[in-house]
Amino acid sequence: MKKVKITLVKSPIDRPQRQKLTLQALGLNKTNSSKEHEATPQVLGMIRKVEHMLKVEEI
Repeated sequence: MKKVKITLVKSPIDRPQRQKLTLQALGLNKTNSSKEHEATPQVLGMIRKVEHMLKVEEI
């Protein structure tokens, strides 16, 4: 399965609580932090919800 590298590029300050919880579930806590995840439908759905704050790269 494909992997994606997700980087948080914008701060979650002044964002709805659901978006903050989605970022926590993805493992992104601080700005410029990165994580690698399998490209499952669940992860891709979470990415889509907060894609305005992320940079996503395929590995």
